[in-house]
Amino acid sequence: MSLPLHIGVIGGTGQEGRGVALRLARAGASVIIGSRSIERARETIDDLRGRAGELSLDAGDNGAVVDNCDVIFLAVPFAHAAGIVEAYAERFRRASLLIDVTVPLTFTDRAPRLTEVPEGSATEHIRRRLPERVQLAAALKTVPARLLAGDQSLDCDDFICGDSAEARSRASEVLQLIPGLRPIDAGPLETARTIERMTVLAIAINQRYKVHDARFRVVGL
Repeated sequence: MSLPLHIGVIGGTGQEGRGVALRLARAGASVIIGSRSIERARETIDDLRGRAGELSLDAGDNGAVVDNCDVIFLAVPFAHAAGIVEAYAERFRRASLLIDVTVPLTFTDRAPRLTEVPEGSATEHIRRRLPERVQLAAALKTVPARLLAGDQSLDCDDFICGDSAEARSRASEVLQLIPGLRPIDAGPLETARTIERMTVLAIAINQRYKVHDARFRVVGL
């Protein structure tokens, strides 16, 4: 594929964001790690290079990610997602692609619960706040963050939904760079409602069997 000039990660200093950045950089992509604090982003890059050697990683605040990237992962806690999108709405590039990995989770006595979102899903919640010129896809919602941030092969499928066939295709092209991950086109954006519930299921399975890396694979496809 023809890689975007830069792939950005808003919330790139968290466990999930670090995993996305590291795996894509290892695959040869140029990645900008974004954070509210550029110093935290730089510290994260130093840590990742300590694990994996010289990689094409740059640090910036979240605004720099929006200004400079055509493909952006949104990897912040769901509670902060809408505010960040609204704060930078006018700065997204035309025809850029935002890939949402957020899930509106809460825990009651360690049991995962999905917070009901008026729009139906976290991704649809974000779509309402995103300029029309920006494409939106959902991905990596069922891949355990701890696994994503580690070094072992993901060895699983990932369900991609989006607001257009082009958005899903672009997201899939980027995710195909990650070894061991097979993107599956799961259809329109409203499919995020099902995918986010599958996240709850995956967490519950991990807890019941006292493991950390249970995830999904589709057979017969």
